[in-house]
Amino acid sequence: MPTSSSPRILVFDSGIGGLGVVQALRSLAPSLTVDYLADTALFPYGEQQDDVLRERIVGLVSQACAELHPSLAIIACNTASTLALPLLRERLTLPIVGCVPPIRWAGRVSTTRTIGLLATSATARRPYLKQLHEEFAADCRLIVHGSRHLANMAERAFRGEPLESLEVQQELGCLFQQSGGDHIDTIGLGCTHYTFLMPYFQRLGPAGLMWLDPAPAVAQQALRRLEEIAKPPAASNPASPSDRFFLTAPPPEGQNLASHIAWLGFTSGWQVFP
Repeated sequence: MPTSSSPRILVFDSGIGGLGVVQALRSLAPSLTVDYLADTALFPYGEQQDDVLRERIVGLVSQACAELHPSLAIIACNTASTLALPLLRERLTLPIVGCVPPIRWAGRVSTTRTIGLLATSATARRPYLKQLHEEFAADCRLIVHGSRHLANMAERAFRGEPLESLEVQQELGCLFQQSGGDHIDTIGLGCTHYTFLMPYFQRLGPAGLMWLDPAPAVAQQALRRLEEIAKPPAASNPASPSDRFFLTAPPPEGQNLASHIAWLGFTSGWQVFP
């Protein structure tokens, strides 16, 4: 378990979705130091071109690692992971943990052999998703809904804004109304933002479904990698900054965001990066 002299982790996402991973890290290793970087200037990623995103993600994460000096980085975004993980691992020397749609997990637990995936439109259209399906769940039928709205809805839910049940049900209907959708017994969350919609999904979706949120598994993998690179404890450095929360563009309701991230350890509010 990390101590006060434990390594610093950088968690990167397009918005607040990676805070689900931070939440899991807090429960597993409460004393861990975390820097969070949200690329709010380009949110949502699902509406951007791949080449633009790839260059943006590699440049931004590389700059953040150079300035913030993390021991490990988590790319807590499916779109960013599927686009930029290989390039980031080539460029950077520190361990990098990605987040991909939980197709393998779904294939292990599905009984009906029909699995669903809620993802962004960007993740849904990428060849990487087909590769995951063919490699890890080829015997399952995969039904995907690539949504243009769920990530924004998740951001609203995180800020405490109530959502209309109908707007969530319409998104779920886009999955279940596809051919074979009535046989789905397991649904993976293909976007880290959707962690904050889980209460709605569980309440409004058909009974008996298994919902798979990869955030805890990503946090566990990050801690395993930290153990692999762990060095003997160093003397505590009182000048080392505590948890920091960065955005690439100011939010429309800054004070509202500050109040909602404080419970995750970001008590100093947010600041713009770089």
